[in-house]
Amino acid sequence: MTVGVDLEMSALLRYLQAQRKHVLGALEGLDDRALRRAVLPSGWSCLGMVQHLTVAVERLWFRAVVAGDSEAIGLVGSQECAWQVAPGVPTAEILARYRQEAALADTIIAASSIDAGLLWWPFPEDDWRLHNVREVVLHVITETACHAGHLDAARELIDGRQWLVNT
Repeated sequence: MTVGVDLEMSALLRYLQAQRKHVLGALEGLDDRALRRAVLPSGWSCLGMVQHLTVAVERLWFRAVVAGDSEAIGLVGSQECAWQVAPGVPTAEILARYRQEAALADTIIAASSIDAGLLWWPFPEDDWRLHNVREVVLHVITETACHAGHLDAARELIDGRQWLVNT
């Protein structure tokens, strides 16, 4: 990689990490009941959103799509239930999995060329396609930021706390 590409990858990674921090920060201080409470008519909970970000964003895009990890690819079909957290799954486990997948993703990003092609694609029947690591990182930053905004709104509905005002 050239210096310019290294700087670009470093900047993208910083922005991604900031959005992940926002996701977790928006939930800080909520008890288990609040994290599992469905806030919107669609029925998702804050904890379900974190689980979605874990399996259908971090794991899917980095371990499966960028790295071609066969275990992650094999788990793609289980993502349909990602929004619903089983009652017996501890909150701490869901949050730890998110942090773990983010760390694995960071390792994959650091080991990848920003222009590298993707090793697997989950939507072969669609015309839409990402082509390289740069596009995947940008896509994940966008998706994580969007969901961080959803969590901001959910948090405000739960207890009135606002991320940018109360941090």
